[in-house]
This record gives sequence, structure tokens and C-alpha cells, in this order.
Amino acid sequence: MFGDFEEYQSLLRSVEWPGLDDLNSLAHVGSPRFEAQTPALLGDGLHYEARINLRGQIATRRDNWHDLLNALVWLRYPALKQALNARQVADIATVGPRERTRAQCALTLFDEGGVIVVTNDDRLMEAWDRHDWSRLFGTLAASWQNGARVMVFGHALLEHALEPPRLLVAKALVLTTPGDPRAPGVHDRAVARLAAAISGGTVLCDPQELRPLPVSGLPGWDDTARGEQSRDQFLSEAECFRPRADGRTYPAPLQLEYTSTDDDRPRMLGAHR
Repeated sequence: MFGDFEEYQSLLRSVEWPGLDDLNSLAHVGSPRFEAQTPALLGDGLHYEARINLRGQIATRRDNWHDLLNALVWLRYPALKQALNARQVADIATVGPRERTRAQCALTLFDEGGVIVVTNDDRLMEAWDRHDWSRLFGTLAASWQNGARVMVFGHALLEHALEPPRLLVAKALVLTTPGDPRAPGVHDRAVARLAAAISGGTVLCDPQELRPLPVSGLPGWDDTARGEQSRDQFLSEAECFRPRADGRTYPAPLQLEYTSTDDDRPRMLGAHR
């Protein structure tokens, strides 16, 4: 779950709780600053998202896991967080701070519980479309190791992972690529592609766009959640592996173009290892 946050492990393993100065020292140039959530800060009357957008201030509670993990995501994925914030602020300006559009719900679900999946294997997408969990995480287990990359984004999802064993279900956005999803450069290009799509309003317009991904079923991630069950029994019986609702469909994944830095053997979707 924390594999994409290796450079910030010192913040999580420190004997002392990280301070705001520790967080701000790692922030990217141009990113908002982490500010103590005090009555004085909240006295400006601004919505949380508006304060970030207008003043560059992220209200952050002391000694709070949720806010610390939110800070880690800001440090790791500033472009995505800023894209989400800009969309939230635009909708707040339209409907006011007491109403929520379907786009705001989608943006929040991804912000709190999102993952990004990059894959070159259309068999994964076919099984996922059907909620065929036994095939997705059983028969095709090796494809998650070779033909997919999963990047955890949601800070609430990270927080829930601190209390194993839990059955965790993420909200996924998917990109497909003809190259190797694990090649150098793919991570950054996927983030840039997704940030542009969020900013342009072509994704996260409705919660139904988001694919449920039971990360507890991902091969090699966390076997504690299944306890004494066999893997086959777990995939067929655990509550997190729900059938697809009648009529439920998902939008096509975003496309990530192949570049020569991805690998030396470009493959089209469907050409499996």
C-alpha cells in the first residue's frame, strides 16, 4: 500500500510526530503549504478547498493520521491534488458550499479512496468489467505482477491500511498502455495524463465512473485479510468481492501512448506475455 511513498518513509517511522516544518520542507515549489488547523485559521470562514485554492493553505491537524497521510499524498502527487482542488472550487462557486454535485462526489471518492491502475493486459479489463474476481485475482494473478501497475492515491485508503486485517475496496481510474506499465517514466506520464483529464473535466464527473477494486485481493498485497480461508474461498465468499449490479458499466480507460523509454518490445493490448 505504501510502495509509492518510499521517499517519505522517514515521516512515517519517526519517533516524533512530523511537524508542519518537516512537511513543508518537502513540498514542491508552487504547492500549497501545510498550516495548523487552529481557530484562528478557520476564522476566515473559507471552505477547506477554497482556502487551499485562494490562500495556498492546507488546514492540517496535529498528531492526526488522516491529515498526515493527506500530506504525504500532496507531497507525492501535487499535480493530481491541485487538479482535484481546482475542480472542487469551481463546483463550489456554482452551487455553493452547502450543496454537492455528482462531480464533487466523484472527486471526493477518488481523493479519499482512489487508486490509479496502468495496464497493458486487456484480459484484466474484461474480467474486471464483469466483476469476475476469481479470474481477475486468481487465474490472472501473474498479470498483476507483469502487466499492471497499481498506485495508491487515496489518503483514507492508506489510513484504513494501518489497521489490518481489513477488507479494503478502492475506487480506481484506469489507463491502458501498449508498453510496459512498470517501465521507467510510465508512473510520471500516467500522473500527468490523469491530472490533465481531471483538470479538463473529462473524468470524475460522476461517481459511477469509478471502478471498485478490492485491493485486499491483489496478489501479493495482503494475505492477512483472508485469515484461514483458501484463496479461492476468499475470492468467492468475502464481502468485498461483490457481483456487478445489473446494468452497471464502466467508461473506457484513458489511453497512455507508448514511448521508446517504456521498453524495447511494444505490444498492443491483447498481445499477452
